[in-house]
Amino acid sequence: MKKSLFLLLFLLFLGYGEDAFERNCVECHRTLPATLQEMFKRYLLVYSGEKNVKAGIKHYLLYPHKDISVMSDLFISTYGIKQPTRLDEKELDEAIDIYWEKFKVFDKLK
Repeated sequence: MKKSLFLLLFLLFLGYGEDAFERNCVECHRTLPATLQEMFKRYLLVYSGEKNVKAGIKHYLLYPHKDISVMSDLFISTYGIKQPTRLDEKELDEAIDIYWEKFKVFDKLK
């Protein structure tokens, strides 16, 4: 009994150590051929700056549709369109902010 309770608490603790991006985005994207970084580059090409990229990502995650996807028709026909996110607005914004910080290129250019 004590071992199973300890194991449960340990697993819960591990889950809380991850941020919103790791918990909600990374796991599903691991199976796709396009990395999250490649997808970020596509968003950057289409939407340009931080405000527009974040708004574009958020809109797509809330209302996914092939007409607003930044992915190719071949990608969409192979992997489909995701289901609308079930994240609340706070966690969605947090995940998008972390995604932006992780892959933005502006501060990394020399």
